[in-house]
Amino acid sequence: MSPLRSVPLRLALGIALSCMLAAAPAGAAQASPPPAAAFFGNAEFGGATLSPSGRYLAARTGAPGKPLRLMVVDLQDNSVKTVAAFTDSDIHNFQWVNDERLVFDVTDRNVAPGDMHFAAGLFAVNRDGEAFLQLAARRTGRGVVKSSTLAQKRMLPWHTFMLPQPGSQDSPFIYVESTEFDHAGREVNNNLLRLDTLTGLSQLVERPGKVSKWMLGQDGEPRLATVLKDDKLTLYYRAPGSQGWRQLYQAVAFRGDNGAFTPLGFGPDGLLYVEANNGRDTSALYTVDTASGKLSPAPVLTAPGYDFEGHLVANKDKLLGVRLLTDARDNVWFDAGMKAVQEKIDQQLPNTINLITPARNPQAAHMLVESYSDVQPPVFWLADIKTGKLNKVGESHAAIKPAEMGGQQFVRYKARDGREIPALLTLPAGASPKNLPLVMLVHGGPFVRGTEMGWKAQAQFLASRGYAVLEPEYRGSTGFGNAHFRAGWKQWGLGMQDDIADGARWAARQGYADPDRICIAGGSYGGYAALMGVVKDPGLYRCAVDWMGVTDINLLHDGHWSAVSDASDAYLQYGLPVLVGDQVRDAAQLQATSPIQQAARIKAPLLLAYGGVDRRVPLYHGTLFRDAVKKHNNAVEWVEYPDEGHGLALEADRIDFWTRVEKFLDQNIGAGRKPAQP
Repeated sequence: MSPLRSVPLRLALGIALSCMLAAAPAGAAQASPPPAAAFFGNAEFGGATLSPSGRYLAARTGAPGKPLRLMVVDLQDNSVKTVAAFTDSDIHNFQWVNDERLVFDVTDRNVAPGDMHFAAGLFAVNRDGEAFLQLAARRTGRGVVKSSTLAQKRMLPWHTFMLPQPGSQDSPFIYVESTEFDHAGREVNNNLLRLDTLTGLSQLVERPGKVSKWMLGQDGEPRLATVLKDDKLTLYYRAPGSQGWRQLYQAVAFRGDNGAFTPLGFGPDGLLYVEANNGRDTSALYTVDTASGKLSPAPVLTAPGYDFEGHLVANKDKLLGVRLLTDARDNVWFDAGMKAVQEKIDQQLPNTINLITPARNPQAAHMLVESYSDVQPPVFWLADIKTGKLNKVGESHAAIKPAEMGGQQFVRYKARDGREIPALLTLPAGASPKNLPLVMLVHGGPFVRGTEMGWKAQAQFLASRGYAVLEPEYRGSTGFGNAHFRAGWKQWGLGMQDDIADGARWAARQGYADPDRICIAGGSYGGYAALMGVVKDPGLYRCAVDWMGVTDINLLHDGHWSAVSDASDAYLQYGLPVLVGDQVRDAAQLQATSPIQQAARIKAPLLLAYGGVDRRVPLYHGTLFRDAVKKHNNAVEWVEYPDEGHGLALEADRIDFWTRVEKFLDQNIGAGRKPAQP
């Protein structure tokens, strides 16, 4: 085990990046900002990964208007081979099975969730494009696409999915999930199958109950199974060489109790690494004794001021370090050799944070590098370890120019009760950071980490249009300690809402924001907060933008005859009453903090957008609220995307929506707004 380490924050680096890459001479802002498509269009590069030996590189790449295809580069002779491509679908997730073979599924970026029959399928192919095999059925609007290379009776069903973790990578076998759904389409159980990618034959793994999540060991074999029953979350462990499962740990679900831990993965030495509080306010990285289920006495790694959030970085022989999120995402190395590699790469790429991913083989000649900053979308490089040479592999948003992007600062301000609220502030490039129109951009969840330093399309699009953007991590957000999380329980429309308003007032006091030109915007819970903002603080916000936002808390509990929510029964029964509110004990509070019940009080201009097949916040949240608020407010713009779910999957819909946002903001707090009447 590595000794206790503390991680310094990357705030100073983030500010330096803003100064170096985002600053421009006064008055030098571009006359015409980048189009919405540059921010919200489909990427033409979909990431890359090294083969286990490090000799081959697999990548998803495409061209404008073309589906993403899967390509493999032989790094010894730089030969390139397209190994999988479809005319009607994009390559989606992909993994190396071993050094000769890959497995992947597909998506269609031109099909929204409204095509309820679509499924990803599962395929395998050799790195030279040979031995292509369809392993699981793929469904489209026209039904199942049959494969000529595998008899239909041996093909796995459409609800078969890749695990988000590699297997042993030294055989043709992988593990896949076969997910069971109830009549409403909600996930109820995951079976685990051991699948031969050469023959398509599979074998069912014994499970200890209705498993919701599986985790493999470093050897690629099943080691952990998570079972959620009622309000109890139970973790089962299967030791190497054993076929049976035994209970390792049990906790109350949904509450983040102080004794709880979250498995992160196994190291090559077999140690189980977890995130846990263990009496601390902020969580840290610990190990767990798989014999007793007890945490190590001291943490392996801490991140002062932050909960531990990250994953292990290892080769097949040793744990090298972790990928960790504080204010930004970065590598923290335990291995001296990796520290030296990091220093060399940072010297060549001095203006970015450079995330290094080694191959499984410790003797591999190459490593993969992902470089990013607050103004630079991710760029992928291949690093030659021997020569130190970097070759660009691809970039996620090639049309974005860093000099035109807004610089970021990670700040902390005081709420009215003294609680410290972390937030990310993005300021337009080239503009004086004073007296700007401000958008309070509120994250969804709400009990999640909202944002981090690094290029993000929404905030940068708004900054490119001249707006300051503040993204608060209001109480209830995770990532900043247990007390901050618990302070948000049953605080929808109350303390959580006040934290957002206090951030807007802080920005005005600091001189960043014009107090007469502030708008609040967000999706999901953020949309709820936008609506409650203009209810609770009508003098603060000039307008609100809500996409897919909750409009009635009781509807989260009860739903509506027209659609079924995809929230699990366990969350509705045990999580929602604790985190948001109990329908009986908190009835008065839920009514007072539901926007639909306060619709008559809303006079500010609204932009409302909802998805026709959204099952997290079904369409009735939007239509019922729209009809209620329009009785008292004529300044309501409504847009429905019939085939969209809880988000905007289609490129055309994303561009359309954010173009509407641009026009709406301009009319209400931007250059196009009409002066107030005397």
